[in-house]
Parts: sequence; structure tokens; C-alpha cells
Amino acid sequence: MLKALVAAAALLYALTQLLLWATAPLFGPPRDTKLDTDAREAWLKRRPKESVQLSVVVPAYDERDRLPPTLRLMEPYLRMRQKEGFSFEIIVVDDGSKDSTAAVAAALGAELFPDELVVVRLPANRGKGGAVKEGVLRSRGDFILIADADGATDIRDHASLEARSLAGDYGVVCGSRAHLVSTDQVARRSFVRNVLMRGFHAFVTIVGGVAGIRDTQCGFKLFRRREARVLFAHLHLERWAFDVEILYVALALRYRVAEVPVNWTEVPGSKVDLARDSLRMARDISCVRVAYLCGRWRLLPGK
Repeated sequence: MLKALVAAAALLYALTQLLLWATAPLFGPPRDTKLDTDAREAWLKRRPKESVQLSVVVPAYDERDRLPPTLRLMEPYLRMRQKEGFSFEIIVVDDGSKDSTAAVAAALGAELFPDELVVVRLPANRGKGGAVKEGVLRSRGDFILIADADGATDIRDHASLEARSLAGDYGVVCGSRAHLVSTDQVARRSFVRNVLMRGFHAFVTIVGGVAGIRDTQCGFKLFRRREARVLFAHLHLERWAFDVEILYVALALRYRVAEVPVNWTEVPGSKVDLARDSLRMARDISCVRVAYLCGRWRLLPGK
């Protein structure tokens, strides 16, 4: 009898822990704490008030090795555009790195972009979504480009995203690697990784409610300032699945969203743990759909 009670208690405890884990995003911290707001406002007061045409937001966590080549590749393209009268800023958001990412970014910024690059250092790791959110809400650009620190997407593809946005009045333009699915570049990846990639796309469409976007996870996206401010003010997820929440809200608010093929190369050093992060992303995406459908998370701030 005692063994049965102990086993039942253990099972109940395990089920409770599983339930708490599965619903954690629904009961997490608010979208924006007072500490976040105060830190952001204090930082913004020290920045010039003038707007620029483009803000490039680069989230970085332990990227002291991969970030320098990325910034060096950005420099010729952005300087070329600058000669045409194009103004820009680069915001590197150090997401609580344990290495010297912030110092490396600042030193390279002084060398390559002395008037354009700034570094934001978050006191603790919040996840890629949290870092991107901070960069977006601190930006001055009429357009905001999200670009990964590994430089996997060619910065010159910004011109294609910009042209699509301007030609079709799109508030969100996603870089897409979908055209590479049948190429050797993707086929060389592990069988498990490719199966997960295809399964993830189906999951995002069916469970996440994001239909019509073939590649939600490409880390190269362009936003108009107006849409970006609303979308990132909504953001609840701060880790890998944040892209899905952003696109879900964009489609729900009937923003015009486009997808543009980009040149992409896989760069070693990914922080993604396939098993752990796949489970976490599946949970987070499910919670996004449930939270918005049930009204726990609202589509319009304050309403």
C-alpha cells in the first residue's frame, strides 16, 4: 500500500512539473518590466534624436569569434550606400554574454563604424528574442533590419528586402532560405536536422497559425519602423520561437508580409540544441496560439 502511494505521489509530481513546464510561457514575466523600460529610456537619452534611414540590429550571445567577420562584411556595403546619401546605425545587443562580445564589438565599432555603431549590454541572458526586442525599441531607423551575428545571410540582400518593401508597401519582409531546401547546401545537413526542419514548418503552419511563410526562422528580416514598434511591443516570447509570435501578430493585424530569397551559408558555432530547443519551441509556439485565441495575450496594446 505504501509503495503504491509513493508511486502515485511521484507520478502526480511528475505530471505537475510537466504541466508547469508546458504552460510556463503563459504565466511568465510581463512583456516589459519597469526595469527594462527604465534602462531603455536612460540609454535613449544619451543617444542623438535624429532618425536614420536604417537601423541594423545584431543580437549577440558569446559571439566574440563570429561577430568580427560579420561586421567587416557589413562595412563595404553600408559605406557604399552611405555615399548615395543613405544614413544608418548598427546596434549590437550583447545578450548577457559570458565572453568578451561587448568589448570586441565596441573595439571593432571604433575601427569600422566610429559614428554609427553602439553596443547595448543586457545584464542577464534573455534569449535572442529579448535581445532583438531591446535593439528594435532602441533604434532610430525608418527601417529596421534584424541580422544574425554569424553573418550567415549576405548583408547585400538588404537591398532586395528594401526594394520589396518599398514596391509593395510591405511592413515586414522576411529573408527566406526556402529556395535552398532542394540544394546540396541543405541536403548535406544531417538527416535528423532536415526532418526536424520540415516537421517544424508543418507545425508552425498548423499549430502556430502562421500560414504562407515558408521560412519563419531566417535571422534576416526587415521591418518598417511603425510596424516594428507595434510588433515588438507585443512580444512575449524571448527565445528561439519569437519569430513565430511576431509573424502571427503581424498576420493577425493584417500587416502586409512578404518573403524574399536570400543568399545564405551555414556558419559553424550555432547555439541551438536540436533536442532541447525543438521541444521548447514546440511548447512556445503552442502557447502563442492558445494565449492569443483565449485572449490572455491581446493583439492591441491596452485593448
